[in-house]
Amino acid sequence: MCGPFEAFGVTGDDGRAHFNVFTVADEARVVRANTGMLIQPNHTIDDCPPLSMLLVPGGNTSVILENPRLMAWIAEQEKQVEHLVSVCTGAYVLAELGLLDGLEATTHYSGYDRLQKAAPTAVVRRDVRVADNGHIVTGAGVSAGIDLALHMIGRMYGMEEARAVAEYMMYRWAPEDEARAEALIAS
Repeated sequence: MCGPFEAFGVTGDDGRAHFNVFTVADEARVVRANTGMLIQPNHTIDDCPPLSMLLVPGGNTSVILENPRLMAWIAEQEKQVEHLVSVCTGAYVLAELGLLDGLEATTHYSGYDRLQKAAPTAVVRRDVRVADNGHIVTGAGVSAGIDLALHMIGRMYGMEEARAVAEYMMYRWAPEDEARAEALIAS
């Protein structure tokens, strides 16, 4: 979630950030990420303002999957947000909710088979870093979260803005991923 958080929070050419980026958790307590980083949520699911996009992070998704209250909140948000996106193994959450049925999806390379088992009618893409279905978009593992964010910035604000964010972050957006994003946005 850190890569997308940073990319979505970068200020545009006009000096304003395009996104109000914040974290949301079940409770207002510090959360320990699977790598040990401590995260203080900005909001809880009880006081979260309306969202236009919800990003479901990867890592140890069992803390989400085993939390019925959080799973119900995500399912409700899916009906309200313009974009529901996941990074890495966050796709397991979408699969468990039945949201990937019949769609293309991707995840971390170590989880392709698990994702296919969780969403048997999904087309699990092993050859892309971002699988875009319009409302639901999934990104592959860790650094592909930045590709996902750039892809979404391109969709919402244009490819020039996405390229400017990549440049600002000094991120080498793979030419094939940039070209694929541009083709999807044009269609």
